[in-house]
Amino acid sequence: MRPGAGPAGAPAGPRTPGRGRACEPARCALPLGLRGLSAGSAEALYRRGLLGAVINASGAAAAKVGAAPDAVEAPAPRDVSHFAGMGLDAADIDVSALPFRLPSPAMEGFMTSLEAVTTVMDERATALGVDILRGTPVTDVTQDDASVAVTAGGQEYRARYLVGCDGGRSTVRGLAGFDFVGTEPLFTGYVAKVVLADPGQLSLGFNPTPNGMYLRTPFEGHLGMMDFDGGSYDRSEPLTREHLQDVLRRVSGTDVTLTDVHLASSFTDRAMQATAYRKGRVLLAGDAAHIHSPLGGQGLNLGIADAANLGWKLASAVRGTAPEGLLDTYTSERHPVGAAVLDWSRAQVAAMAPGPNAAALRKLVHELLSTSDGTTLAYRRTAGLFNRYDLRSAHPLVGGSAPDFHFEDGTRLGELSRQGRGVLLDFRGDLALRRAAGSWEERIHYASGPAHNDLGFTAVLVRPDGVVAWASGGTPDLDTFEQAAAVWFGSPQNQGVFRK
Repeated sequence: MRPGAGPAGAPAGPRTPGRGRACEPARCALPLGLRGLSAGSAEALYRRGLLGAVINASGAAAAKVGAAPDAVEAPAPRDVSHFAGMGLDAADIDVSALPFRLPSPAMEGFMTSLEAVTTVMDERATALGVDILRGTPVTDVTQDDASVAVTAGGQEYRARYLVGCDGGRSTVRGLAGFDFVGTEPLFTGYVAKVVLADPGQLSLGFNPTPNGMYLRTPFEGHLGMMDFDGGSYDRSEPLTREHLQDVLRRVSGTDVTLTDVHLASSFTDRAMQATAYRKGRVLLAGDAAHIHSPLGGQGLNLGIADAANLGWKLASAVRGTAPEGLLDTYTSERHPVGAAVLDWSRAQVAAMAPGPNAAALRKLVHELLSTSDGTTLAYRRTAGLFNRYDLRSAHPLVGGSAPDFHFEDGTRLGELSRQGRGVLLDFRGDLALRRAAGSWEERIHYASGPAHNDLGFTAVLVRPDGVVAWASGGTPDLDTFEQAAAVWFGSPQNQGVFRK
């Protein structure tokens, strides 16, 4: 597939609405080590005051992230992920189908690295007094009704809860006895930085072939390959120059020569998920809870969203303020999201496989995704802003990510969320609602005043992870507010002011 040509070999040329295009190499092909941080992940970092630090550590241009401080309407999205190497044009996104959007400093994602993210997280953890022990592998996990004990580096540590965030080959997951199920791989994938004697033999971009697929990026020597060998080679033998050259020649159908290999790693499309994310006092997050191929770049973003969902619930449980069943909502909310990402990854693999059946599927999917509806669907599935948890409410805002409401005094919801408490936004200054909120004053921050754009709402209750727990479009219903507050923040602590 040549640059500018469609995956099915459609000719390049001026683009018209509804017409697909190949994934432009500069947009879809990244140097080794770089990862795409979605708009949803940027929003989560913004709500904890970490966005600027990650942008700086990533070397990303701050001007690309966010919107004008006094903007009233959210700008149109400027980028959308690819699907199986098939590029999509953000201009085809139907903005009217993206509900409840407001300008935010985190409206756009950006490129980062795992090192940049972990450096910022390490610094925040250290500032909070967390001890980080490295080189201390976990060798045993036991739990009882009151605590969990972890043996690491020959020493036992005991705590109320344990969260396994130790990757796809999680030791914690195995020792705690979680079931990990899914589908076995169809391919071994490779990413490498190499020296090519004759780079002109390889076309730029994603290139499906009768024997697999290869990717040549515009970054010198950066290659990707997918060899549909059932995943048999992944981590089974050293990645020698000779092996990489054999795979590249077979997949590309050329006699291209590798003269040197600087870096190389392999992966597969194995897609597995823990059947539950909690087992007693042990929980899982990130790759420990789910693994899939890196197609579409959603792994880091899925883990960040897991952490945002679990963190405040775990803190509430440790403080003893968690209502009954709060920790169990972590699995009920995040497991379906993880399963959907695994299926999105599997679907891409099905469209990238060798053979005429996959080629026909790829052509059809390309036509569908290149429509306005299809591009909008792909953006909603990958942006990380449009997941909606089932909070047993018919209100279209409840369960979704809260818009970054902007008060006329300059205060933003994202700024009010930085302390990890719930936030009640009261745009009409309802005295009865304020009094009711006072019953949770240590767990819910009350903020009142007119907003630049309240989207027709009079009051909105937002969880610490930015998810809307309750909303009102008229005179606030105190009964439904109190019910929602109790579900997520426990019994009111100030009974004396409750409903006076």
